[in-house]
Amino acid sequence: MNDRDPAVDEHVAVYLRFREVFGDATKRSYMARKRDRKQPGTSVPFAPGRDPHGLGDVMDSLTNSMGWSSPLARSELLLGWPEIVGDETAEHSEPIGIEEGVLTVRCDSTAWATQLRLMRSRISTTIAQQYPDAGVDSVRFEGPNAPSWKRGPRSIPGRGPRDTYG
Repeated sequence: MNDRDPAVDEHVAVYLRFREVFGDATKRSYMARKRDRKQPGTSVPFAPGRDPHGLGDVMDSLTNSMGWSSPLARSELLLGWPEIVGDETAEHSEPIGIEEGVLTVRCDSTAWATQLRLMRSRISTTIAQQYPDAGVDSVRFEGPNAPSWKRGPRSIPGRGPRDTYG
């Protein structure tokens, strides 16, 4: 008859079954063994890196890792225009967009464009302090929507039309 202890036989059988199903640990690939290694302190309940993060921290790390910080800063700048120049000035001027580091602002009249040109250094300083990630190098102020023949991909030398558009 069998003179072995049945409890000993059972644990040996379980071990052999697990070894058959999961394989021998010494014969596994390097990457499989690397996955099994744990970082030190990850199984300790209050170890560093285990605390939950706030939504703001998660969003900041996501925008930085995805490279979205500059476009988000640009849109915040466009939305925050009244805080930069003041409410009264913001009523008569509107930021159009930012291209190649140049913020373009359209004004209601040439007088407002001239006034904002005089305030250019203060506006540029405020933008650089409040929105450093926006990448604004200079600010350009335009008057009302009159076509300009001096700049652009289809410009030609010459005096152009002589009408002043009002």
